[in-house]
Amino acid sequence: MKIRIGIFGYGNLGRGVELAVRQNADMETVAVFTRRDPSTLKTVTDLPVYAADAVADFRDKIDVMILCGGSATDLPVQTPALAEMFNVVDSFDTHAKIPQHYDAVNAAAEKGKTTALISVGWDPGMFSLNRLYAASILPAGQDYTFWGKGVSQGHSDAVRRIEGVKNAKQYTIPVPAALESVRGGETPALTTREKHTRECFVVAEDGADTARIEREIVTMPNYFADYDTTVHFISEEEFLRDHSGIPHGGFVVRVGKTGAAEENTHVVEYSLKLDSNPEFTASVLVAYARAAARLANEKQYGCKTVFDIPPAYLSPVSGEELRRTCL
Repeated sequence: MKIRIGIFGYGNLGRGVELAVRQNADMETVAVFTRRDPSTLKTVTDLPVYAADAVADFRDKIDVMILCGGSATDLPVQTPALAEMFNVVDSFDTHAKIPQHYDAVNAAAEKGKTTALISVGWDPGMFSLNRLYAASILPAGQDYTFWGKGVSQGHSDAVRRIEGVKNAKQYTIPVPAALESVRGGETPALTTREKHTRECFVVAEDGADTARIEREIVTMPNYFADYDTTVHFISEEEFLRDHSGIPHGGFVVRVGKTGAAEENTHVVEYSLKLDSNPEFTASVLVAYARAAARLANEKQYGCKTVFDIPPAYLSPVSGEELRRTCL
């Protein structure tokens, strides 16, 4: 029997989930849920669309609900609420608030006897796993994570929610000298500001106070306050012409030492180069939805992160085939 998927929220990430499910023969999408008028929303593959407040009617019709809202204001409310009714997977990516989010979702999932996977994606998510693996193997060492150059969905969403902003994209850019230093086996003490810069391209509403918007962006805690951030106000035409794509990527690097006198240096690097940030993130969410369904069948309820999931639970193939083809 196929794993029945629900999609809650239908923006770039929701569309990516819809397309990713089509590539997995053991899954099918049952429905999309939206806060918009369902009659105005047409999905890529003509899925049924329902109002968000109708979601409770599908408790017995969906195996895993994939949440596709933003981390700033949507997921802190939606994930705990839906985890009381469904097995869920979200991509909450405000790193500083993950412990708080975990506690809220865990309480809801334990109450509802569901399995909830949070902070699934590529960072947090795949990058988190690679930090854990490398640090465990090379305990005498230092981790470095560089993002970009690319569009951060969460940061762009946070900018778009500022009053007077019509549209916006935010690019995260590694500082080249810092990245090359680490790749060369050095272990510099880098501040947040020394590792990345942030660049925002903003279309303001007519008559909006651009000075206030810029001030709110550069001082926003957890998003921009700790970075050198440049804000460009541009026309809608320029935005559509030059900033319509959603590329991203990045690097996780561990520089470690081994030997009697720690004389040998090892550099472990995991990198991603993504044409579409939301489509790749959606593909990770869908793989972890498979794991959520399996854990729920085993009655392993409560909140989980990527650290808690056996790798084999992500794959549709048998353990025997994995041992034969991947190991």
